[in-house]
Amino acid sequence: MSDNNTLSTEQLLALDKAHIWHPYASMIDAPPVYPIVSAEGVRLKMADGAELIDGMSSWWSVIHGYNHPVLNQAAKDQLEDMSHVMFGGITHPSAVKLAKLLVDITPASLNKVFFSDSGSVAVEVAIKMAIQYWYSVGRKEKHQLLTLKNGYHGDTFGAMATCDPVTGMHHMFSEVLPKHLFAEKPRTKFGEEFDEEDISSFKTLIEENHQYLAAVILEPIVQGTGGMNFYSPEYLKRVRQLCDQYDVLLIADEIATGFGRTGKLFACEHADIEPDILCVGKCLTGGYLSLAATLCNDKVTTGICEGEASVLMHGPTFMANPLATAISYASVQLLLSQDWQSVVNNLETQLSKGLSPAKDLDNVADVRVLGSIGVIELKQPVDMAAIQKKLVDRGIWVRPFGKLIYTIPPYVISNEDISILTAGLVDSIEN
Repeated sequence: MSDNNTLSTEQLLALDKAHIWHPYASMIDAPPVYPIVSAEGVRLKMADGAELIDGMSSWWSVIHGYNHPVLNQAAKDQLEDMSHVMFGGITHPSAVKLAKLLVDITPASLNKVFFSDSGSVAVEVAIKMAIQYWYSVGRKEKHQLLTLKNGYHGDTFGAMATCDPVTGMHHMFSEVLPKHLFAEKPRTKFGEEFDEEDISSFKTLIEENHQYLAAVILEPIVQGTGGMNFYSPEYLKRVRQLCDQYDVLLIADEIATGFGRTGKLFACEHADIEPDILCVGKCLTGGYLSLAATLCNDKVTTGICEGEASVLMHGPTFMANPLATAISYASVQLLLSQDWQSVVNNLETQLSKGLSPAKDLDNVADVRVLGSIGVIELKQPVDMAAIQKKLVDRGIWVRPFGKLIYTIPPYVISNEDISILTAGLVDSIEN
């Protein structure tokens, strides 16, 4: 067979259709895929030479844009030393530096870091930490989780058991998944006056079940894939208070919201609360490689390490991969070296301006923007293949789902490109 570099576009697409199963796509009636051959800045270059403005940051991750010289150099420098080494019984500089940096920038009580290789696994580790903590301190009955409807935490089994059974797309596995508790989603929107009734469902569930609850897990401020719901920081404050009152750990899933996406470095800062366990990923490597981390406080680590096993029962092969941790350290340092908050504030302003005309369209239910996240919610679900082609024809890349057309562009996008991006979204919906 010929080398991949000699494949024509037609051959590439034919082989893809024959052999590759894409995320949330059928192999029988597969939707079109668009071949990308290179990327630079905020632009994806297609095989035919056309370019697309990336409005998705490759699923939230590419905050600095593609092919960034600082991150490229970090990768090259690390490759000269080693691309991988096992983390069992071994440590290395890039993992140590990254761990210290994460401890420095996350809430003060979070001072222990467990690395893993994806966001879903970071959630699995967080759940395992919480359950093993209570087992270790002699409370074996505390093994259930309380979470929110419309939440999304990943596709592995432990994580998807905490996703909304309907919007989380995992209801067909309900007979084999652990059974957890789901409070009504927060309804007080970000920026609105908090309605105390909003916390009542959550409050009732934690009051009645706290003796069995290991932890609450939620996405702070922004519920992502489950519905792009932006909710009040007061709700998050009440959750922290109730967890303290009823002796339940709090897990904050900041895989999507971390590193400035909501206008704060971490979304928990909007409510000025500290979780017991924090999950980060996506933006962590600037989109170069897959890496995630689960941070926790002394309470959790001491409880586990003084317990029966004395160790956390987890250890991925590619845990703290040197190449990924080196790039992550460079990526986080690059973010912190600039006035990232002004950048994100400008993104919020430009997205609000560009998407606002959609509010007047008959098929639009809502338009909302927070930080670098812009959402158009339609009254009816979209025909994804059809609208995807419309967007590509307009030179933009956005991946709609359900009733939602949303954008989370790289931080390096220019105002001009945001205008092109948002105008293309509004035009595609209108026509």
